[in-house]
Amino acid sequence: MNVNQSAPPVPPFGQPQPVYPGYHQSSYGGQPGSTAAPTPYGAYNGPVPGYQQTPPPGVSRAPASSGAPPASTAQGPCGQTAYGQFGQGDVQNGPSSGVQMQRLPGSQPFASAPLAPVVSQPAVLQPYGPPPTSAQVTAQLAGMQISGAVAPAPPASGLGYGSPTSLASASGSFPNSGLYGSYPQGQAPPLGQGHPGAQPPQRSVPPQASSFTPPASGGPRMPSMTGPLLPGQSFGGPPVSQPNHVSSPPPQALPPGAQMTGPPGPPPPMHSSQQPGYQLQQNGSFGPARGPQSNYGSPYPGAATFGSQPGPPQPLPPKRLDPDAIPSPIQVIEDDRNNRGSEPFVTGVRGQVPPLVTTNFLVKDQGNASPRYIRCTSYNIPCTSDMAKQAQVPLAAVIKPLARLPPEEASPYVVDHGESGPLRCNRCKAYMCPFMQFVEGGRRFQCCFCSCINDVPPQYFQHLDHTGKRVDAYDRPELSLGSYEFLATVDYCKNNKFPIPPAFIFMIDVSYNAVRSGLVRLLCEELKSLLDFLPREGGAEESAIRVGFVTYNKVLHFYNVKSSLAQPQMMVVSDVGDMFVPLLDGFLVNVSESRAVITSLLDQIPEMFADTRETETVFAPVIQAGMEALKAAECAGKLFLFHTSLPIAEAPGKLKNRDDRKLINTDKEKTLFQPQSGAYQTLAKECVAQGCCVDLFLFPNQYVDVATLSVVPQLTGGSVYKYACFQVENDQERFLSDLRRDVQKVVGFDAVMRVRTSTGIRAVDFFGAFYMSNTTDVELAGLDGDKTVTVEFKHDDRLNEENGALLQCALLYTSCAGQRRLRIHNLALNCCTQLADLYRNCETDTLINYMAKFAYRGVLSSPVKTVRDTLITQCAQILACYRKNCASPSSAGQLILPECMKLLPVYLNCVLKSEVLQPGAEVTTDDRAYVRQLVTSMDVAETNVFFYPRLLPLTKSPIENTTEPPAVRASEERLSNGDIYLLENGLNLFLWVGASVQQGVVQSLFGVSSFSQITSGLSVLPVLDNLLSKKVRGLIDNLRAQRSRYMKLIVVKQEDKLEMLFKHFLVEDKSLSGGASYVDFLCHMHKEIRQLLS
Repeated sequence: MNVNQSAPPVPPFGQPQPVYPGYHQSSYGGQPGSTAAPTPYGAYNGPVPGYQQTPPPGVSRAPASSGAPPASTAQGPCGQTAYGQFGQGDVQNGPSSGVQMQRLPGSQPFASAPLAPVVSQPAVLQPYGPPPTSAQVTAQLAGMQISGAVAPAPPASGLGYGSPTSLASASGSFPNSGLYGSYPQGQAPPLGQGHPGAQPPQRSVPPQASSFTPPASGGPRMPSMTGPLLPGQSFGGPPVSQPNHVSSPPPQALPPGAQMTGPPGPPPPMHSSQQPGYQLQQNGSFGPARGPQSNYGSPYPGAATFGSQPGPPQPLPPKRLDPDAIPSPIQVIEDDRNNRGSEPFVTGVRGQVPPLVTTNFLVKDQGNASPRYIRCTSYNIPCTSDMAKQAQVPLAAVIKPLARLPPEEASPYVVDHGESGPLRCNRCKAYMCPFMQFVEGGRRFQCCFCSCINDVPPQYFQHLDHTGKRVDAYDRPELSLGSYEFLATVDYCKNNKFPIPPAFIFMIDVSYNAVRSGLVRLLCEELKSLLDFLPREGGAEESAIRVGFVTYNKVLHFYNVKSSLAQPQMMVVSDVGDMFVPLLDGFLVNVSESRAVITSLLDQIPEMFADTRETETVFAPVIQAGMEALKAAECAGKLFLFHTSLPIAEAPGKLKNRDDRKLINTDKEKTLFQPQSGAYQTLAKECVAQGCCVDLFLFPNQYVDVATLSVVPQLTGGSVYKYACFQVENDQERFLSDLRRDVQKVVGFDAVMRVRTSTGIRAVDFFGAFYMSNTTDVELAGLDGDKTVTVEFKHDDRLNEENGALLQCALLYTSCAGQRRLRIHNLALNCCTQLADLYRNCETDTLINYMAKFAYRGVLSSPVKTVRDTLITQCAQILACYRKNCASPSSAGQLILPECMKLLPVYLNCVLKSEVLQPGAEVTTDDRAYVRQLVTSMDVAETNVFFYPRLLPLTKSPIENTTEPPAVRASEERLSNGDIYLLENGLNLFLWVGASVQQGVVQSLFGVSSFSQITSGLSVLPVLDNLLSKKVRGLIDNLRAQRSRYMKLIVVKQEDKLEMLFKHFLVEDKSLSGGASYVDFLCHMHKEIRQLLS
């Protein structure tokens, strides 16, 4: 099964299927439909059938609108507002009482105008399962009745398209959001219908696209979960009786009488010109004209009824898209795992799209860099800038130069060319790589980036074989692999001398807040053992890194921990305005030599400051002192700063409290993200020049101005960690875990990165945690294995399909042992002259990573509303260009999404609803600034789970099964009150417990006898000796191991005040801050696309 497979067709919802008998309806051919007792269906936003009692036959229940009730706010810890009691729809999954909860006033029902359907078509017909023969395809198409006409077999000359179906019609309005308009009354888009499978041949095969089905207006809702499929019924997701990883069966031919059509739409818009070879349809669809179904309301007031008598008038209920009929991230992830998780990804072929970041796969490097190092938004880029402008797909690469590899994959080989150093092109300075072409019997080589012909040095010469390849190509990593390292010569070092190993300086806030919270004592105790685990190279017995210690409040205390001393000595610098380092010898020491003195110091610090009353702190002078110490020692290094409060003491870099929530949604909101003063940028620039990286651990009880304090860590390639309202008993595990990982991780110091490209494109923009003093060099005082640099490319000339396009990322850095190295990553991409090829080779996860970073940088200079609108417009342009140029002709009422981008709307909506772009009332200014700088250097896997969290049901799979359970979609509709779920997004971890969970499960997991005895907000599960407890704790440990930061657990009980915090992460639902639900946003995107097309 191809990775680009379209989603299985969904049964048209509201039509009688062989499985859903009972809605008597005269079909268009005149044969009566079969009849049986009606089946009740759950309402949208209500419980999934099976979770709650359904109304008796004949009783219909109005679907809940998506308006959110006003949250009853409750104060959480530290003055932060917790969420109120009920969720998006107020229909809980299985009410706690027998009474159905009433919708609160203030939420509006959906407008009655129906939305447009979503469609898409596979470029090459691909059923689900093994690829069919052409005879099978023909037979399948011939047996399928579409619009009452039998589809003819596809002509031999061209490729047929699968029968597209249309996305359900719902209102195009966004109740209560205040952000989006709705369709004007009487101008709703037509509910278009797909065309038959046969199409005339096309010049270029359009890329695959996903397919969805429209509901008949007011028809019964398809249940979200069903029993086994009966003959003739096809279903969107896998049925309950079938495990998630099994592909759905091929679509079956429908028996006569079961029609695959939607309700009629209005006549086609006047501007659509008639296509030769097609009969013009009354609703812009293919097949004979159709009348409305008797006893069904027309799709919207005033719609024309063609060809048949209307039934008796009925009130029109609000309509909803079936959430199961729109693209599901869970299904796409599951399909990719099944199709691509078993085979290694071999990088020998140019322009291959790698498996998704959510798939576990092995990489075999055969000439292109592993996707763990570089991922691109598209692996087939347009040949011309005009074509790129037309498509609006950003051309970008997310590069993680020092990415950690799984144990099964080898680290890049280190190549030592001796004093001559690595071989480079004389003109563009690109490094030797597998794409260089050797000529003249191997005496010269042609640069693949700039085409310059260079001489091969005598010591590097080797003969060529009959194919023109060097005979030693496979013995040299730089001629056969995509990623490798060169040992750098002295010419690549500062001041032309080899560096000395870097140093770590621990700088500890000892003001009243830090001492009182227990932080100082906890940290000093941990450092005693942690210093044995400093990063080391290869098989070295001990780390080459030296350490130093500073404590501070309004003044700074330096410590002499020289190994010859019996006791550490303290030196105080009170002139913070003119910072200097009072000692050189004895400040930075080797841990093993000074072990006794260091231990003595760490024992004394908590006692020395135990009775302090000093509440004020300085900040900039602390960084200045650390940098001066590294400068005096002539080495690069890292400062670990542990800080608790806004630096208000008189000193350079003094800050004032400028937190002002009234600025939200105004033109001045951007000032909340900007630093207060330019002093910190200047300081950061000096740090980068010295190779001084800063990692900041914040422990605020109130506003500390993260936007300003994070400037130096951000520009030096460092990290920021934030523990609001730090309490030792609740937060020590998270803090210590983050600290251990941060101190132990491998870091490259004093680094410079440059990205070279072949002729035709160039790197124009960069995103991440670094500093740039010119337009090409990314300067990083420090770079670790979690950090990425995102690079955007633009055309400066025409590319050609034959040569493709090349990228080379070169990183020069100092290793933890003080060795100067060059790490090289190469990647070859395809180029295309057809837009269809571009859309077929895009990677949505990387696209979202780029778009989020672009938007998060945009809030520094533009109003947030402008940034949001820009994202929506760009997404609409990408999809409209596809619709116009690549999709086969179909009704304007259908939303057609490219197969590779069918998740673009759901993921983009998650970015738009994020705290930075749409904060809820409880989100602080510091939280927003923290998340903004965090996302800036995230990799693709981290942004994927951050914006669309994973929701894992824990009690649905057998207890003996210890593998990770299959995820479900992040929506309240998917929660059952008889189950327990884990939700993670890379930073947070929630355990949601339904109110009706079996008593035995509660006992096994929490060691208490009933739901009411579970402590809400619990952060540690008790260690109990039973299978379920071991399984859940094992799963939590496994999830934490996958993430770069420790996720603190929060246990959330159904209908508890913490539940509103949990529901914030159910991103497919409407958010309390006004963010649209996935369904609503899809309607809005369709409206935007149609406006662009008209």
